[in-house]
Amino acid sequence: MPKKSKDTEVEAVENLPIIFKKIKKEISKTIVGQEDIIDQLLISLFAKGHCLLIGVPGLAKTLLVKTLGEILDLKFSRIQFTPDLMPSDITGTEIIEEDVSTGKKVFKYVKGPIFANIILADEINRTPPKTQSALLEAMQEYNVTAAGQPYEMSLPFFVLATQNPIEQEGTYPLPEAQLDRFMFNLWLDYPSTKHEKEIVKQTTGAEQIKLEKVIKHKEILFYQELMRKIPVADNVVDYAVNLVSATRPDGESKFPYIKEWIRWGAGPRASQYLVLAAKVRAGFLGKVTPDLSDVKAMALPVIRHRIVTSYNAEAENIHVGDILDKLISDIGD
Repeated sequence: MPKKSKDTEVEAVENLPIIFKKIKKEISKTIVGQEDIIDQLLISLFAKGHCLLIGVPGLAKTLLVKTLGEILDLKFSRIQFTPDLMPSDITGTEIIEEDVSTGKKVFKYVKGPIFANIILADEINRTPPKTQSALLEAMQEYNVTAAGQPYEMSLPFFVLATQNPIEQEGTYPLPEAQLDRFMFNLWLDYPSTKHEKEIVKQTTGAEQIKLEKVIKHKEILFYQELMRKIPVADNVVDYAVNLVSATRPDGESKFPYIKEWIRWGAGPRASQYLVLAAKVRAGFLGKVTPDLSDVKAMALPVIRHRIVTSYNAEAENIHVGDILDKLISDIGD
């Protein structure tokens, strides 16, 4: 892990685009296409955030996260969320254990699958809110409390939760307050015909793919801390805050269509994540500071799940992406 000095930090920022390309090159050995999703997942990881991924089954969500864990030298854990899943199935539970030397029985805490570096929370909306909260508490606080005793998570700690947009029967959609804890909301599309042909050839052959580790977990922690030190110009912060506040129909928004199309706008956490994501994106691109293009590029995944559209917008088939595109165009530079 690089030593913490000003010269070393500058050198580390300069090396970040090289590391980024190496990570993407290794991921491409098992994942075909989906470059934007991979970019945004890595930005979220290096920004110390979490992602909510929306996509139909069979789009390699599990493989993507597992691959990421292997090449980043991180422990991967997959939790399949079901209606009968209990909070203790995620966080762990206490069991009675007998001490052989004394013959006394004591309680021992057995850690659950959440104690890993990368967590795939598969179909998080299939489990009741009580169980969802067990995961979301760990995401926010980076610890789990059992029998009054706190247990810290292993860092880095990155949660990728998935939802199936097709089947809604028997699901428990995440409330807006809980959705707000995810840095990004990513929509995974079907692969192109060209990419699908490559996927079929790759997955039906006998070739064994060997992945190489690109970066260790201590280096990731170093870069997570370093990303927050990247300077940001006041005009970039102003733009991010103005964009987010413009989505609030009862706030200072000067655009009449906001009151017509939006019921609830994005909160302050959106502004924070927007600037932080812009910092990491700038670092990946080899820039010393983010500009307005970085904020604009991160606007949709950061804000998409923090806006509740109105019935008028739904009736006119206007989506959050359409509203954000219009806002960005009207606000200007």
